[in-house]
Amino acid sequence: MLAEPGSSAPQKEAQPLSVAWFDDIPGSICGPEDGPWPRAFTNLTSSEAWDKLSLASDPQSLAYGTGKEWRADALNFQPFPGTKSQDRYAMQQLRIGDRIWTLTAVFDGHLGDATVQHAAYHVPIIVREFLEDLDKKHGGRVVPPPLVADVFSSAIRAFDDAIANDVLELFPGGLDAAMEMPDQQIHSILNDQFVGGKNFERARLCMYGTTALVALVDPEHTNLWLANLGDCQGVMVSETAPQVWSYEVLTRVHNGQNNREVERVKREHPGEPDCIIDGRVLGAIAPFRCLGDTPFKQPPEFTRRLLYNLFPGSNDTSLWEEFLVLNKTPPYISAMPEVTHFPLDRLQRPLRRYLILCSDGFTDICGQHRRSVIDRWLRTIPPVARDRSGTMPMPPNRALQLLWQGLGGESVSVSKALTLDLDVPWLDDITIVVQSL
Repeated sequence: MLAEPGSSAPQKEAQPLSVAWFDDIPGSICGPEDGPWPRAFTNLTSSEAWDKLSLASDPQSLAYGTGKEWRADALNFQPFPGTKSQDRYAMQQLRIGDRIWTLTAVFDGHLGDATVQHAAYHVPIIVREFLEDLDKKHGGRVVPPPLVADVFSSAIRAFDDAIANDVLELFPGGLDAAMEMPDQQIHSILNDQFVGGKNFERARLCMYGTTALVALVDPEHTNLWLANLGDCQGVMVSETAPQVWSYEVLTRVHNGQNNREVERVKREHPGEPDCIIDGRVLGAIAPFRCLGDTPFKQPPEFTRRLLYNLFPGSNDTSLWEEFLVLNKTPPYISAMPEVTHFPLDRLQRPLRRYLILCSDGFTDICGQHRRSVIDRWLRTIPPVARDRSGTMPMPPNRALQLLWQGLGGESVSVSKALTLDLDVPWLDDITIVVQSL
């Protein structure tokens, strides 16, 4: 029977399939403190679980290439009905001159969804603009991969620079000028919601942040570039012989688990032992690289004079002040992406190859079993076969298939993850993009 609130939880024993314990739920955000345990869930059939998972994650696909021979699948999943996902993804073809590039991306927002939504929409646009400029300078000729990597990095940094600069431009003279203004004047400039809200929306982007993992593939499908900021992950799986797959993690996390990142931040802020506290930047935030999060990139006066004047504001700024008093030599969070180039050899192309981009919500539910989850998923993907007309049937969404395996790979485990009777979120937001290469 279910434990009564305030009573000692019973020892785990054989239970009907209609109840779950906290360690039956994948990932790390569901724990004993969310009890009493066990909790009820709705035990769905396989078809019901698949349909509900599909409805909850809204999987989408993009077919691309001259003959639409390539495909990218994506989804965004958060089962708790009271929580709006702060993850986003992008899948777009970018026409540069008379050639088509492909961009896919995963963004994992934090504190709110304004900045992550902005990034998912505008990062592809600014990457396209920078590639267009590069193409014009080279007269449409193929550009060396290192130069593409530099331009790719510059585009993403320019996107991030604009977040704060668009606000500072509202004040002729910049932050120094704003420091001389009374609060009421700053308040009236920023809070223009009754006349369109353009200034307000600009300033609001500074309040939040997002990690980013952006993949760029050239028109010939001979080169892949990955731009990484934060703790999303990229994995490449290649079929080197029938049903024989290689597996390569392409990214490194930019947080306190990465000693190189820890040393970088300490090196950039000598004499500041509190630049990292308990594995967090200024003791407040986990990602060491991301987009947005302007209070960690601008002087503390930017936050105190500008962001504190955003409507409705807050009477309690103590949480902000805990890290603002440590903000002495910004920026502490970097918008410099780690850009890596991967040649896609056409002469030794594997039978099949997939790039997996995912937010840390997916790596969280997989835990130490990420490789085995992907192995199980690969076994569910049949060899590509054409029908008698020569066309290939549309297979199920590969991102959805991968999520199914990450949640346990069978209806009971997926049902628990989908329908747990809990009044707080039990899974982190999950976004997955699977791209054929």
